[in-house]
Amino acid sequence: MPQIEKEMKAAQHLLYVSMKYTKTCDVMLNLMFRWQQMVDESMLSLLEKAKKKKSIKEIPVAPIQKANAVKELFKKEPLVQDTIALYLFFRKIKACTLSKEHEFRKNVALRVTSAEAETLIDIEKLKEWQLLLENFIKFVRAYTA
Repeated sequence: MPQIEKEMKAAQHLLYVSMKYTKTCDVMLNLMFRWQQMVDESMLSLLEKAKKKKSIKEIPVAPIQKANAVKELFKKEPLVQDTIALYLFFRKIKACTLSKEHEFRKNVALRVTSAEAETLIDIEKLKEWQLLLENFIKFVRAYTA
């Protein structure tokens, strides 16, 4: 949990301080990278606890396999399902086409274009994701306690 908390603090600082003053898409990308690391650590914690409870036999090594294992373990938890979907989106961003819009201005946005869809990421979207991830961390803390 300490590593997860550290990543959460860094992500909050990026969102509420760095974004406020810089308004760049690079900060958005760094924030999403922090969130990806945070969810990665959280999934590992969930899988370790599940292994202790004997819900699973072994913890997968690859990140995608970990995500699928967590999705399978928590089928009935919409919060976990949404978070894993967001995590998989964060992993795909590196391979997508990125276009920066209105950088250094109030309505800065990052347009992510992949083969499947186009997503516009703005500050409001980041705040929405922050809330989802905070709730996910609360869930992880409660499950692993």
